[in-house]
Amino acid sequence: MNGIGLLVGYIISYLVIVFVFKNQPEVRKYRLQVPRLLNFMVFFTKELIMANLKVAWDVLTPTNLMKPGVISMPLRAETDMEITMVANAISLTPGSLSLDVSSDRKVLYVHVMYLYDEQQVMTELKRMEAKILRVMR
Repeated sequence: MNGIGLLVGYIISYLVIVFVFKNQPEVRKYRLQVPRLLNFMVFFTKELIMANLKVAWDVLTPTNLMKPGVISMPLRAETDMEITMVANAISLTPGSLSLDVSSDRKVLYVHVMYLYDEQQVMTELKRMEAKILRVMR
């Protein structure tokens, strides 16, 4: 019950802020960030569930589908916070692990368990980075 009350209170507060202070520049940014954050949370939850199922299937079945490898992912993230968020989101997803960031902070090295198609893995990682940056900027 407390969770529902918290959610209802947040929604009412959000609507009041958006409608009462709609001409304030900070509120315009906030108004866009909340739906983007919710969008990212749904996206990340789906990715997390799918990755867990894939790793669990590989562990529980007698066949070994793993093809591990390390890829270098060019970063669009620039600030320490953005890079940290991208690296943590990648590491939280089963089957991938952020290893290191280049000294110029332009490349993130990622270990993946299923590197059958490097371009597909890169596309998935870049999609996650884009969604994170959309929330943070």
